[in-house]
Amino acid sequence: MILAARYVLPISGPVIEDGAVLVRGDSIVEVGSLAQMRDRHPGQEVRDFGSAALLPGFVDVHTHLEYSVFRGLLNDLPYTQWKLQLLRKERLLGADDWEVSARLGALEAIRSGITTIADMSDSGASVRAAEEAGLRGIVYREVSTMRKDQVESVLSAARTDIEEWSASCAGGRISVGIAPHSPYSCHPALFRAAAALAIEEGLPVSTHLAGSRDEYDFVKYGSTSFAVDFSDPTSWREAGWLPTGVSPVEYLERWGFFEAPRVLAVHCVHVDDADIEILAARGVAVAFCARCNAKLAMGVAPLGGFARRGLVVGIGTDSPASNATMDFFDEMRVGLILQRAVSGDDGFLTAERFIRMATLDGARAIGLEEAVGTIEPGKKADLIAVDLSHSHQVPIQDPYAALLHTTNQDSVLMTMVDGRILFDDHSWETLDRDAIFSAAEPTRVKLQG
Repeated sequence: MILAARYVLPISGPVIEDGAVLVRGDSIVEVGSLAQMRDRHPGQEVRDFGSAALLPGFVDVHTHLEYSVFRGLLNDLPYTQWKLQLLRKERLLGADDWEVSARLGALEAIRSGITTIADMSDSGASVRAAEEAGLRGIVYREVSTMRKDQVESVLSAARTDIEEWSASCAGGRISVGIAPHSPYSCHPALFRAAAALAIEEGLPVSTHLAGSRDEYDFVKYGSTSFAVDFSDPTSWREAGWLPTGVSPVEYLERWGFFEAPRVLAVHCVHVDDADIEILAARGVAVAFCARCNAKLAMGVAPLGGFARRGLVVGIGTDSPASNATMDFFDEMRVGLILQRAVSGDDGFLTAERFIRMATLDGARAIGLEEAVGTIEPGKKADLIAVDLSHSHQVPIQDPYAALLHTTNQDSVLMTMVDGRILFDDHSWETLDRDAIFSAAEPTRVKLQG
């Protein structure tokens, strides 16, 4: 099949006007102008999206699909209070609720042009939803305990789940990793043990790191509301937590966490030059979650500092529990505007740079750049078509700027993974939207309790 559009954005090369992409099976075979493609492949079916852009599907480097049903529940709370209320609400849900919630997240991801996810889950619901939906990515088995005497049993349970989840992903699009939740919810021995497991099994690793000022002060000084409000949920008081005197980044460095392969650190808002130097020296990638960080009053991550030290940075939507939507266009737009607002002329970022972060850099952040992130022969056919035909978009001088500043998830015309269409012409091909919406309603009612 030949897919054509007014603009093809390979990411790895210049924009092709009136371009086309030849797809065979699950792979991209050829990229060029539509006229050339028609001449070389006269009998090939052509799907022309018209005044639209074809580009690689978005790589969302931080998601929690199974938290989608919490959308709109905790809108007006700063991070620490939000997290505490979320922990309380979680207890209301059963296994079936987590399953439908993850499907709801997968539904929105596909609608938003997201083709690859890096998700954290402790239930496994995200694995099953992503596999059913046809998404690509990594699902990290999340672990947490602040008690040293529980570390061995927590890791044992995680190892069993990782084996089972991996065996269930027959399509090969989903791989499994491990993710200690955060420095404020994990004993340092758990970070060390998780790194050792990752090295032993070759697993990718992720963690929430230096996201809020409360987390930073708790780790370094043992103060803030984490030390009071989280005493029961995290059992830190039983664990005998003592202030470390160092930043969260240095804390994990001292416990050997960054010795693990393919570490993805989520947020990294409250970091200084010394922290960034550690991350760069260890080859740690960063998930930039601008809207979540702003909505929960966490702050703004220093992209300029990351760029100066050569860190790989991808974009994450986090979850509808913290971010309301998984709209990747909104995520890029807010992230870009916030960075310009706080940075000024110093390190001014362009629309093209952000779309690169959303595609190729996101793929690099999770080690999938050989398969996805650009439109090139030999890469997987993970593609999206985005409408650019409306009055608020014409005339288009720069398709990158038009994509970033004038579109949203409703602009997505088609989402494809492995050459298989998942979303087309306002309809999902792999998921039953109405059934998922209906199944989510009883869970919503539970959460009102």
